[in-house]
Amino acid sequence: MGFNALLVRKDDEGKTSAAVEQITEDQLPDGDVTVAVEYSTVNYKDGLCLGPGGGLVRNYPHVPGIDFAGTVEASNDDRYAPGDKVVLTGWRVGEAHWGGYAQKARVKADWLVPLPEGLDTRLAMAVGTAGFTAMLAVMALEYHGIKGGPVLVTGAAGGVGSVAVAILSALGHEVAGVTGRPETADYLKSLGASQIVAREDINETTKRPLEGETWGGCVDAVGGPMLARVLGQMEYGASVAAVGLAGGAGLPATVIPFLLRGVNLLGIDSVMQPYENRLRAWERISQDLPMDKLEAMVQPATLTDLPKLGADILKGQVKGRVVVDVNA
Repeated sequence: MGFNALLVRKDDEGKTSAAVEQITEDQLPDGDVTVAVEYSTVNYKDGLCLGPGGGLVRNYPHVPGIDFAGTVEASNDDRYAPGDKVVLTGWRVGEAHWGGYAQKARVKADWLVPLPEGLDTRLAMAVGTAGFTAMLAVMALEYHGIKGGPVLVTGAAGGVGSVAVAILSALGHEVAGVTGRPETADYLKSLGASQIVAREDINETTKRPLEGETWGGCVDAVGGPMLARVLGQMEYGASVAAVGLAGGAGLPATVIPFLLRGVNLLGIDSVMQPYENRLRAWERISQDLPMDKLEAMVQPATLTDLPKLGADILKGQVKGRVVVDVNA
């Protein structure tokens, strides 16, 4: 019995194309657990894998989708049984290993996490890697101590930023959201942002290594010159959780904020996080992310929408969280 999958193929000239095709279960890669996928989502990495040249993909044909949630259909591992609800993020699934843009997936049991109470598979993909990363960033800031000033969230209208704004606000923090899209101001305020910062006001590098102590913490999804600027605006002893590089991988900064203000720059990786950390983060998500705010972020999609959405997310044109119903 065949099922639908979004397959990316590469022709003899090196050009890639993506289309929904019927495949069979025996085409799935080896793994311990077969999952009937219900929902997936769209992340920046998915855009790269769907784009011209295939981005992070090494072998073709390929099924992208770095996240999925669904129901266990078959398992060779004692930790999972048919009927269990599970979620997967990271582990290079959707890049090196076939991912969630299909009605079925087969993966290693170690890569899965049981769906926490309070989340269904649709909401889990409204969270996805972006929301999971945002929660890891908030947990890292908490561990190092969030100071008294507003917490800055850069790239605030994107997937990571949207969830970070909602979580931080729900936890009682004053949140300032940076966006280059003025039309998203009302959306960010609905998520809990009390202050909107225009991207151009904070995106320019400055010759001064230190500015006024403005921010009590920061979740940075942009990197590049903006991160360098933000480091010089942090309160004494405050931390920046770095989660992305939409503004570039370079960091044109000095060490002065670290030496004179004790600022911490915290690297956040979601791909290879140990199992216990994953469980802890997903439990926090189910407790601390307001579900009504999460619903407000959702943009529904189907498998056939993915090639365009992949291109849109690379251009910074996707707001909030895309939830892909792979069975629609």
